[in-house]
Amino acid sequence: MSLRAAVLGHPISHSKSPALHLSAYGQLGAGISYTAIDVTEELLPSFMRQIRNQPGWRGLSVTMPLKTAVLSQVDEVRGVARTLGVVNTVTFEESGGGVRTVGSNTDVTGIVNALRHAGTAAAPSAVVLGGGGTAASAVAALKDMGTRTVQVFVRDASRTGEVRRAADSLGISLEIRPLAGAASATAEADVVISTLPPRAADGLAAEIAALKTTTPGVLLDVAYDPWPSLIASVWQAGGGRVVPGLEMLLYQAVEQVRLFTRLGEDVNAAVIDVMCDAVGLARRAF
Repeated sequence: MSLRAAVLGHPISHSKSPALHLSAYGQLGAGISYTAIDVTEELLPSFMRQIRNQPGWRGLSVTMPLKTAVLSQVDEVRGVARTLGVVNTVTFEESGGGVRTVGSNTDVTGIVNALRHAGTAAAPSAVVLGGGGTAASAVAALKDMGTRTVQVFVRDASRTGEVRRAADSLGISLEIRPLAGAASATAEADVVISTLPPRAADGLAAEIAALKTTTPGVLLDVAYDPWPSLIASVWQAGGGRVVPGLEMLLYQAVEQVRLFTRLGEDVNAAVIDVMCDAVGLARRAF
């Protein structure tokens, strides 16, 4: 029986997840195929019903705009995904002669490990740009790094339900403000995580540049195409450290590979190095 996995989202043609996963499965000799499948929120229920009856499925990587919609399409939600109400990973488990689908979240680990790889041990003051599902994961990651209050800057305050629910569940204090006028607070923060779509932070980047100030903290820009983003370029010019979104993508994919192959910690440094090679990241120094 051939084994299968895929990344779901809309649009999805730009995704680098296939390169990451296929390199890992090749290194491991896991025999798992991995493709990108364009699925809208409207089509997600029928898609999930269809593949539930197909043998060989090991896992799904779930990206925007499906991270909340997939909650109702799985049999069980585990770990921090249950706390956040945000799922980016679905695994298939044999159960009583059938298949049980389980939702989990590897984005939080991806963010934490990306920041720690860049040398960030703690985040006393933090800013999150955006208020959706990835922002909710960012808030959870910041809590793991010791942050107690997060400033969240959004384009539309009416679309912050996910990040508000996450903060309430985690016991994190949020200060939600409009993205317009976020330049000063953003430039001064120890850690900034932008979860905005590509180019959506360009206006803020121009405002930060106009301040003619330093940016001493660390910026993780989840968007990785095009790269470098304008805000990443401005941040680096101000003296700050920039963590590409590919770093987060790498580390959350490592956790997915561990789940899909069922090999856990056997997904080791050699596997991570070939994943880095596949997307043009520097190999790790373990």
